[in-house]
Amino acid sequence: MALRIDPYMAVTALIVAVLVVPMCCQRPQVVKLGAVFAFDSVIGKAAKIALEAAVSDVNADTSVLRETELRLLMEDSSCNVFHGSFGAFQVLEKEVVAMIGPISSSIAHTLSDVAKGLQFPLVSFAATDPTLSALQFPFFLRTTPDDAHQMSALVDLINYHGWKEVISVYSDDELGRNGVSALDDELYKKRSRISYKVPLSVHFDEKSITDALKKSKSLGPRVYILHFGPAPLLKIFSIAQKLRMMTHEYVWLATDWLSVTLDSSLIDKGKLKRLEGVVGLRQHIPESVKMHQFTQKLKSNRSMNAYAFHAYDTVWMIAYGIEKLLNERINITFSYSEKLIHAQGDKLHLERVKIFDSGKLLLKKLLQVNFTGIAGQVQFGSGRNVISCDYEIINVDKAGVHTVGFWSKNGGFSVVTPETRQRQKKTALVSDEKLGNITWPGGGHEKPRGWVIADSANPLKIVVPKRVSFVEFVTEEKNSSHQIKGFCIDIFIEALKFVPYSVPYIFESFGNGNSSPNYNQLIQMVADGVYDAAVGDIAIIPTRSKLVDFSQPYASTGLVVVIPTNDDNATWIFLRPFTIRLWCVVLASFLVIAVVIWILEHRINEDFRGPPRRQLSTMILFSFSTLFKRNQEDTISNLARLVMIVWLFLLMVLTASYTANLTSILTVQQLPSAITGIDSLRASQVPIGYQPGTFTVEYLTYSLGMARSRLVPLDSTEEYERALKLGPTAVGGVAAIVDELPYIELFLADRTGFKIVGEPFMHRGWGFAFKRDSPLAIDMSTAILKLSETRKLQDIRKKWLCKTNCAEKSDWNPEPNQLHLKSFKGLYLVCIAITVSAFLVFVLRMIRQFVRYRRMERTSSTPRASWSSSPTMRLRELVFDFVEFVDEKEEAIKRMFRRNDDINNTSHVVEVQADSEVRQS
Repeated sequence: MALRIDPYMAVTALIVAVLVVPMCCQRPQVVKLGAVFAFDSVIGKAAKIALEAAVSDVNADTSVLRETELRLLMEDSSCNVFHGSFGAFQVLEKEVVAMIGPISSSIAHTLSDVAKGLQFPLVSFAATDPTLSALQFPFFLRTTPDDAHQMSALVDLINYHGWKEVISVYSDDELGRNGVSALDDELYKKRSRISYKVPLSVHFDEKSITDALKKSKSLGPRVYILHFGPAPLLKIFSIAQKLRMMTHEYVWLATDWLSVTLDSSLIDKGKLKRLEGVVGLRQHIPESVKMHQFTQKLKSNRSMNAYAFHAYDTVWMIAYGIEKLLNERINITFSYSEKLIHAQGDKLHLERVKIFDSGKLLLKKLLQVNFTGIAGQVQFGSGRNVISCDYEIINVDKAGVHTVGFWSKNGGFSVVTPETRQRQKKTALVSDEKLGNITWPGGGHEKPRGWVIADSANPLKIVVPKRVSFVEFVTEEKNSSHQIKGFCIDIFIEALKFVPYSVPYIFESFGNGNSSPNYNQLIQMVADGVYDAAVGDIAIIPTRSKLVDFSQPYASTGLVVVIPTNDDNATWIFLRPFTIRLWCVVLASFLVIAVVIWILEHRINEDFRGPPRRQLSTMILFSFSTLFKRNQEDTISNLARLVMIVWLFLLMVLTASYTANLTSILTVQQLPSAITGIDSLRASQVPIGYQPGTFTVEYLTYSLGMARSRLVPLDSTEEYERALKLGPTAVGGVAAIVDELPYIELFLADRTGFKIVGEPFMHRGWGFAFKRDSPLAIDMSTAILKLSETRKLQDIRKKWLCKTNCAEKSDWNPEPNQLHLKSFKGLYLVCIAITVSAFLVFVLRMIRQFVRYRRMERTSSTPRASWSSSPTMRLRELVFDFVEFVDEKEEAIKRMFRRNDDINNTSHVVEVQADSEVRQS
């Protein structure tokens, strides 16, 4: 049955409420404040003392809460979500207006949901998990900076020293995982990254830590980021020392858990020695009167740390918020929850838990609080965290823990405190960003490199393309040695000599050996981590640069267009039908024929006699005039006529061939090529050759929009030559080839009849590819620049890419249909054979006549001068006599022989007659 309300009674109740309620809005005598955290933890021990001291100070201060007493109710969470939740409900039964804690981020996630349901502010001074956001947990506040802020300082420290890859070691819980996630985000902003993550059990099992560190030791990075809750035992450094990881090669950076641990416990020098070289963060607590008074009050307790100071300020912050609430005459009241009123238990009486009616108002007042506490300024930002916090950079050495610098969000690093630097800004005397002298692991002060590329046990795996064409650049030998060699390999090896550390490496070829590999696949394998680097003729293009890091280009390149030669420079076109060698042979032939004909005609032809100058001019003019068949001198000797017949036949063939070839060249010259560069080639529809595996096909199809059907893959220089000679109309032929300049230069080095048209386009360079963010990419770039300053780069280029001598290359490219010496080889052999035969016949004849002449002199009555006694002199005289004899006219020699024959015949007749007379008598 429905309950009926009398209107008169309702109006009366409303009037009473309006008149009586304001009279009841008075300050309560006690306001209860709850706190749930782990009492026995490193932070909890100091925080408990700080909270109690803060409550005592608030109650003693008449300017806050005046006659209202602030009472603190604490429960131990034992670093356990269950115990923490149990303790929280026990505190909530006692009608607390707010709750302080917890320390653990895991418990904070659970209690934040409870605070949201019961609408009371949950203020933590130590839960730094950045995922405890105001959007998800609207009643959660934090008086300490979250890990995102701390990681920002740590990443600035990493970037300050130039390290790009780190290894994160963290506790496998909400604190560790979410903190490292924030670290990853901050590193990404600086183009750095976490290369490997090492999650550790919260129980810190020694064996698991040893195994995890051993595995990370085989990796390249040597910068370790440690992020845990405060650990008084510091086991990880003991294990790292046993594994020889506390040496000069390693860097150990810790978040503020290390400073809290060191500040909260008395560590002997033996333990401190194991931490030598470790660098960490410590929340900076500025010097102030309040800080001095607080430390004096608790000077007997040496376990104070930054989080204890934040706990002290948290109590004051809540007290100021309650004061604002009470000043607005808002009652502190609680009401039962309909959902919990029926929940009953033996010890956990949920039906007793009430909702704080003014929880939202108190939360609003807390967010408006702004005061200076002992830990610094307490003021909340949009994320409901304190606005800012500065950090000290601490360094552990044998003598203890030292502050080597300070970090602030907007000021960066400095050796002076942020307060001092703020004063310096006002006077324009700001010092440069820097840190003090840091002692690194191993005791040295030189900054560690922070990474190693490889060692002899795990060398760098470098992939190289197994080319089958243009093997001068890079290829693998086909013999059993499988040696990798080439222009690119030599440059890589020489550049490594300028890298200031040892880089063990092994080459592994990629390709099937039948065709050159696809370079995009090669780059993808480097990006996927199959290989550490790639060395070869790899063009640096945007799509590849998104996957890997390239070194400084070691060779400039670009795409060019090659077509068959059609040179329109006709200045020396009359020389083009013959090659230079053939022209030299033809000129030598004229001179040889001139000498041979002069020798054969000199003794019998008056035209070839006379003064030496006249004979020389006659000899040369006679030889060259045979070209036009205008000889003024006749040949008399049969041998000379035989030589002339063969020579004129050879000359006829040469002139006919020259005329035909020159006509062909002149005809071709009148047909200009329609291809003048990439633009004209793009506008046409002729087939185009390209080298498969390179980026050329992607550029032609995607960037220039050419149809793939026009593109003809060509795998070798021989196919280049054959396709260009076939032309665009033949099957397999092309009108032009588009390829990178180094390949084309090598193609044209030992081939004629082709040329480059237009200007190079798509200017690129060749570089060595490395995995993303590999530090070797930067060092190799520096090494390549140093190598280019020497002559070694030119020597390597000359060794592989210059077949003869690059400097001696002629700009004149002969025509593809030039006539070579081999074209007339047979005819020249016949001519040489007949000429030599005629000359030998002439020489033998001269020797025969000379012998007869000497015999005639010996029998002559004319006395001859005495011969020299020396054989050498006699030989010389004999040669001179032979030359003089040959120089004599043929007719004179013949008359001499006839006269000598007549004399011999006459004397023979006289002797016969005398002999007859003697017999008769």
